[in-house]
Amino acid sequence: MREPRLVSNPLYAPSQVTPRTAEPSHFHHSLPGYAPTPLIDAPHAAQRLGVASVHVKDESARLGMPSFKVLGASWATYRVLLRHLGATREEIPTLDALAARLTNSGIRLCAATDGNHGRAVARMARLLGLSAAIIVPGDMVGERIEAIREEGATVEVIEGGYDDAIRRSAELASETTLIVSDTSWDGYVDPPGWVIDGYSTMLSEIRQQFRDAGLSAPTIVAAQIGVGAFAAAVARGFATESQARLVGVEPTQADCVTSSIEQGGVTTIPGPQLSIMAGLNCGTPSIIAWPDVSAGYQTFVTITDEQAADAMRLLASDGVVSGESGAAGLGGLLCHRDELGLGPDDSVLVISTEGATDLQNYRAIVGDAAARLDLDVHQHEGALR
Repeated sequence: MREPRLVSNPLYAPSQVTPRTAEPSHFHHSLPGYAPTPLIDAPHAAQRLGVASVHVKDESARLGMPSFKVLGASWATYRVLLRHLGATREEIPTLDALAARLTNSGIRLCAATDGNHGRAVARMARLLGLSAAIIVPGDMVGERIEAIREEGATVEVIEGGYDDAIRRSAELASETTLIVSDTSWDGYVDPPGWVIDGYSTMLSEIRQQFRDAGLSAPTIVAAQIGVGAFAAAVARGFATESQARLVGVEPTQADCVTSSIEQGGVTTIPGPQLSIMAGLNCGTPSIIAWPDVSAGYQTFVTITDEQAADAMRLLASDGVVSGESGAAGLGGLLCHRDELGLGPDDSVLVISTEGATDLQNYRAIVGDAAARLDLDVHQHEGALR
């Protein structure tokens, strides 16, 4: 197993990062139950890091789901369907208007997933009265598969990893089966770009919450990386802030972006990727996310599963229920605190991108700490189901 490492980015060029968009916000406000997720002060994390403050954007309950992914999936689904219908956003501005146009359309949505993105696509299909086919890698835990099925989707479990699931989903594309992927490949770039755009709503919320609380802008922003869509959105939100240092975090077992930085271009790493950080188990960076990720981050770090688990326990001590992938950003800062030169003048932002999507594993890792601090893990079962 590879040891955790820190890589300074020779490709860093923040002026080349795509500007953040505000376009998805209106559509997101039309989704049932939309509300900004909380920004939480995390004093125990700040003490461990030796910094002035840590604030956590808690995405454990977003639009009734346990992850931020629904923001990207919903916007990309909307744009994919508009293009299929030959309609404009002005003609179909809301979810309800879109559903009305799709009655008896026979359209099926399809996505490959390591959990949260596919479930979000399945939720969008259900809200729109469409069917959905979700392709998952063979090592996905049963709880995440069942959560997707409970959205009404069919689930195909394939041999191999996430990259294999992506290839299978691409094979299913047709006039009536529309692919909504959060990663790109040759000839397929628009929907993954729309996924990145969809995450902008979360970044706008963060900036507004910092202003409303009278907080100075963060000096350190950590973002976990799978194929890079989320990391690209974070780069668009913060790379042009001169005082913000962006740190990308990956598992040691799934370090495709860090390896690509070292190689100077998009690189596929050998599989399988089997980290407990299931949402980050990716072997190839998204080509549509790569330009913003490679230009927007000063530093990339990798962490082990145990270091992610340590971050889960620390977040629990600050009242945040964070899953394995969700805690990775903080895990990267904890593991590489000294190398990163974190100090008492730093204000840190981390984004807990998911709640306890594997409750059994969450309890195994955090259970005692959760009990001591009276954290009600069961409150997340409603979002999970």
